[in-house]
Amino acid sequence: MCRLPVGVQVYGLRDLLENTPGNFLSVMERIKAMGYDGVELAGLYGLQPAYVHDVLHELGLTPIGAHVPLEDMMADLGKVIEDYQTVGVEYLAIPYLSEEYRPQGPRYAEVLAEMDRISEELQKSGLKLMYHNHDFEFAQLPDGTLALDDMFSRFEADRLLVQLDICWAHVAGIDPAAFIRKYGPRCAVVHVKDYVKTDDPKQLYQRIGKEEEVEPGGAVFFEDRPVGFGQILWEPILQAILEAGTKWIIIEQDEHHGLGSLEGARRSREYLKILGW
Repeated sequence: MCRLPVGVQVYGLRDLLENTPGNFLSVMERIKAMGYDGVELAGLYGLQPAYVHDVLHELGLTPIGAHVPLEDMMADLGKVIEDYQTVGVEYLAIPYLSEEYRPQGPRYAEVLAEMDRISEELQKSGLKLMYHNHDFEFAQLPDGTLALDDMFSRFEADRLLVQLDICWAHVAGIDPAAFIRKYGPRCAVVHVKDYVKTDDPKQLYQRIGKEEEVEPGGAVFFEDRPVGFGQILWEPILQAILEAGTKWIIIEQDEHHGLGSLEGARRSREYLKILGW
C-alpha cells in the first residue's frame, strides 16, 4: 500500500505544552524522530507564531493546519488569520459546536452564516476551512438527513472541507470508509484514532473538557487507544482514504490513560508503518 503523509494533532500532547511552552522544540524533535511528516496545532501555547513557524520549518515538519474554536474566529478572525498565516498552515478546522449551534439547535442558521463569512475570508487569505465532527453530528434530522450531511450540503465543496474523525464516526455507528467514499476529495484531512468501549457510555465529552455534555447513567468504560490498539479495523478505511484523494492523515489521541502522550504517538506511528504508511 502506498502511503500519505502522516501528521499528529498537538492537542494529544497538551500535557507537555500547556504549562511549559518551552518544551515545544524538544517535543517537536521527538515527533519528527518518530517519523511524522507534519503537525496540526490546537492553539499556540503562548508562543509567538513566528517561533512556531521557525521550529517546524527547521525540523522539516509541515504545519498542516490548526483547530480553532468557532467563537475565536467569530470574535477576531483577522487575528486568527494573521497568526496562522505566519505559522504557515493551509487549513483551519472548526473542532466542535456547542449544542445551540448544531443543526438541531436554535442558532444553527446564525452559525451557518458565520461559517460562510469565515470561509470567504479564509479563502481570500489562501486558507481553507474544515469542519471536524464528533458523534452527535450523525444524528438524524426530522427528514431523515444526517445532521452532518445537512451542514455540508449548505456549502460548496471548496468552501467547507470534511475533516472526518474516524473514531467518532465509528462510535456513532457510521461506516467511515463509506462516508469517505461519499465525500471523496472533500475529505482533504482525516483524523485517525482508535478506542475501546463497552455498551453505550454516556460520559464521552468529559475527555475534551465539555462538562455540559455529561449525561447520567450508562456504561462508564470508554478509552482512547493508539491506532491499531483498539476496536477499529483499519485496512479498509485506509484504502478508502487513499482512493478519495485525501492529502493528510492526522493521528489524534485525546487521552492516554497512563501510557504517556509521546508513547501513544509513537505506537500509533509504528502501527501505520507496519501497514506501509
